[in-house]
Amino acid sequence: MPRRKTKSDEKLYYSISEVARMTRLEPYVLRFWEKEFPMLRPKKNRGGNRTYQIHDIEIVNQIKQLLYKENYTIEGARNRLRGIKPTEEKKELLATGKFNTLVSEIKRDIEAILKLFPCLFGIPS
Repeated sequence: MPRRKTKSDEKLYYSISEVARMTRLEPYVLRFWEKEFPMLRPKKNRGGNRTYQIHDIEIVNQIKQLLYKENYTIEGARNRLRGIKPTEEKKELLATGKFNTLVSEIKRDIEAILKLFPCLFGIPS
């Protein structure tokens, strides 16, 4: 039986392409959001590639929620993220970002399992 992932098994850093796949956004959207949202600042490695951490991905999911689901403008979403007090509203927004991050990680794990065992799931290789 495969071993379950623990917190220590999670990756610390994700590339922009991994984050794009997880969040179902294009990399150019993530780069644009970095310019528009000061709270989204992924670190860059020596090669200049962006390295996103979990908290960066949660911010991306919060921004996506505000822009695409709640129809905020970029300025409105920026102000909302800056001005959110620790209330139920912020807890809900944080939970949504964490939930979306978790869902995308689960999807990625399922895709990896499907690639490992295509014959078990009737997927032609």
